[in-house]
Amino acid sequence: MHQGDMQQNGMQQSWTVQRVPTADGAEIVLHSTGAGPGIILVHGGGITIETYRRLARRLADRFAVHLYNRRGRADAAARAEPYDGEQDIDDLATLLAATGARNVIGHSSGGFIALRAATRRLPIDRLALYDPAVQVNGLGPSAWLPAAQEAARAGDIARALAITGAGINTHLATSRLPLRVQVAIVRLFLRTPIGREMGELLASTLDESALIHRHDGPPEQWAGVDAQVLLACGADGPPYYRPTIEALARVIPHARTLVVPRASHDGLNRAPQHLVDALAEFFTAPVASEPAGS
Repeated sequence: MHQGDMQQNGMQQSWTVQRVPTADGAEIVLHSTGAGPGIILVHGGGITIETYRRLARRLADRFAVHLYNRRGRADAAARAEPYDGEQDIDDLATLLAATGARNVIGHSSGGFIALRAATRRLPIDRLALYDPAVQVNGLGPSAWLPAAQEAARAGDIARALAITGAGINTHLATSRLPLRVQVAIVRLFLRTPIGREMGELLASTLDESALIHRHDGPPEQWAGVDAQVLLACGADGPPYYRPTIEALARVIPHARTLVVPRASHDGLNRAPQHLVDALAEFFTAPVASEPAGS
């Protein structure tokens, strides 16, 4: 274990880095900051924990926030193939045991992993999902996936990423541009640090998307979750997240929904204060014994 400091807005931000052994002989590199009740964040696809450090900093005055890269990314161990998500669930279980945390945040495909973990009765008391990539009765778009997979297999990462972006971000005007124009834009994006990262992780992103679509079905498959659940989505994000979280809230016993104003799919990464405060309120509220509703 070692201690590191980050300078942010003139203030020292202390991070503890710990290596947590897993049952399969690998290690999870856990990055922690803050003090108080523990929160483990399960990040989305195509990115690493770096984009969530702002959120962690803004929660650190009230919580101990734990970030970790899922398998196959940055400082994480290699991912088991073929991908079925089970290793992700096992790793979350390992971290819940190692930290004693009982609160979890899941974003996008990380929300899918966290929700699957909650159905396994992992010791999660409160689960906050933001734009959870959970396919319910075909509400989320899926027609884009085969073409993106084909382009990725052919080694055309720019085309695959353009198809993926347009398929997921149906609310953006750029998704309606000719594909050749979108590809040209993506080629420029791939020159940026975040673009290179998303390009390098695209194969795992497509694998996760395929797994999510294979679990498409009625919301009742998630009814066994007994944690307190906050189902949140950004008001300015893809339009299918709102009906998705509403459908989930109707069947998960202790769930409520939250539409976050002035926030898109990257709301957790940007961590506006009104979203941070809503998360903090959720994680400190008394545990309800009856369904919370919407």
